[in-house]
Amino acid sequence: MPDPRSPQWARAAADEVIRIVNATEGRAFVLSTSFAGMNQLYERVAPQIDYPSFLQGSTSKSALLKKFRSTPNAVLFATASFWQGVDVRGEQLSCVIIDKLPFAVPSDPIVAARQRHIEEQGGSSFFEYSVPQAIISLKQGLGRLIRSTTDRGVLAVLDPRLRTKMYGQTFLQSLPPCRITSDIDDLASVFSARSFAQASE
Repeated sequence: MPDPRSPQWARAAADEVIRIVNATEGRAFVLSTSFAGMNQLYERVAPQIDYPSFLQGSTSKSALLKKFRSTPNAVLFATASFWQGVDVRGEQLSCVIIDKLPFAVPSDPIVAARQRHIEEQGGSSFFEYSVPQAIISLKQGLGRLIRSTTDRGVLAVLDPRLRTKMYGQTFLQSLPPCRITSDIDDLASVFSARSFAQASE
C-alpha cells in the first residue's frame, strides 16, 4: 500500500477493500478515520462488489445496524461512531477493515491542548499521547469483530505505517495474540479453520 498521504492512496485502498471483501464474502465493516475517506471508499467500492452495501448517514445508526444484521453478506461503510458501542455477534460480522491508523485530529482543541502541555513539559506529544490514543481506538475497532469467545475473523489494517514505522510494532504488540499476515490468500483459511487472524498490509 502507498503512503496514506499520497495521491495514489484512494485508488489503492479501494482496490484492497474490494479484494478483502471478495475473500471474506462480505460480512464486513469498512471503518474510515474521516467522512471524506468513508465516502470515497463507498463510491469506489460499492459498485464493484456483489454484496449489499450500506453507508453511514443514509439512515439512523440503529436502522443501519438492524439492516446489516438481517442482510446476509452485507458490507457497512462507516466512521468513528461505529468503532464503539456496536454489537454484531457471529459470522454476520467476520471482517473489520480499517483504512488508516486512527490518530486523533491535531486541530481538535482538546487534542491540541493536551499535545501542547506535553511538549511544554519537555515530552513527545506524538509518542506520549497520539500513539497511545490511536492504539486504544484500534483496539476498539477490533472489539467490533470479537464479541464472544466463539467469534473469529479478520482485522485488516490498510495503513502501511503499521509495518514501515517503528511505532507500528507498538500497535501490533498491543493486540491480543493472533496470526499476522500480508497475504490475501490467507484470508480464506480463517473461515475454514477455527483460528483468528489479523491481516495487515
